[in-house]
Amino acid sequence: MADNNSSSTEADSSTLMQNRLDRAQEALEREGADALILFPSSNMGYLSGFQEEPMERHLFLFVTREETLFLAPEMYDEQLAAESVISTIRTWSDGDDPTALLAEIGGELEIASGRLLVDDTMWALFTQDLRETFPDATFGLASEVVDELRLRKDDAELEHLREAAAISDRVSEAIRGLGEEAIGMTEAELADAIEQRLTAAGGEGTSFETVVGSGPNGARPHHRHTDRQIERGDPVVLDFGTRVEGYPGDQTRTIVFDGEPPADFENVHEAVLTAQQAALDAVEPGVEAQAIDRAAREVLENRGYGEQFVHRTGHGVGRDVHEPPYITEGNDRVLEPGMVFSIEPGVYLDGEFGVRIEDLVVVTEDGCERLNRSPREW
Repeated sequence: MADNNSSSTEADSSTLMQNRLDRAQEALEREGADALILFPSSNMGYLSGFQEEPMERHLFLFVTREETLFLAPEMYDEQLAAESVISTIRTWSDGDDPTALLAEIGGELEIASGRLLVDDTMWALFTQDLRETFPDATFGLASEVVDELRLRKDDAELEHLREAAAISDRVSEAIRGLGEEAIGMTEAELADAIEQRLTAAGGEGTSFETVVGSGPNGARPHHRHTDRQIERGDPVVLDFGTRVEGYPGDQTRTIVFDGEPPADFENVHEAVLTAQQAALDAVEPGVEAQAIDRAAREVLENRGYGEQFVHRTGHGVGRDVHEPPYITEGNDRVLEPGMVFSIEPGVYLDGEFGVRIEDLVVVTEDGCERLNRSPREW
């Protein structure tokens, strides 16, 4: 029975990946482009099922309007065959010049003088080799095609994102429960405790470097964690997540473990919580992304904290923890069912404290589903 289930899961995954490749090839046709050339990235994982970290060796996925193939170091031959839906794999050894094989593939695929869309995050080392190997080609970015494919999450992606959010919720409640025990811990020690719990709960490492911003450190939106000890009455910004099947969770809570918080903290926390709810209430299909940002920003401006809200209200989440759609002024992208993004307004009082509250939401047919459910009170 287990073997049958495994075979069924593999078949479903293969069908899903093939559907994504079919859509990518149709998009190339519509956009008048001849090929996607991807290197180890979230795009490669999304379209092929094979995920790897970037490295100095040439490893490319070619997707043309009719064909798909890998160019890869020979050490990856069996791994690609096992983990990817791409059946054509051309390999080179460490003693070879990979650009010679690159030129050969360009000729076979008839793309040497075409319009080539390269991975947005591709290292300059490789983009330079592509330009030198295909001097007659014109170049663009893979996001011209792939972003649109990835904007609306399918059922499998949503399940992974829900599970990642659920793990974050469980860990958030456990950390909140430390109470007085957290006093005297350093930010780094608490970050380590969070990360251990994420893994123990079934997560795959962390989505990003864990944020523990205590007291005045919480007023720095991109603070990570230091050796500062958590004191009684400190507001502590906790921003963390884990991955499930490569899909990340991302949740922020601001809490006080013990003692009395600073003056005005309760007002700020209540204002941020109200701003988040206003943004959440504004989410529905057909609404522009910037309208969600405006809903949160209006609340904080009316409360007198507009100038202390110094970042966008949210960002898309999928294979990457930051991806389209971006929930910010100027983004007139219309929301559609299946889009997933964060709603995370914040107020930062320099030298005093910060407050940020973040949940992930998925746009539904008539509103949105909030993926995070852990307490938001301070």
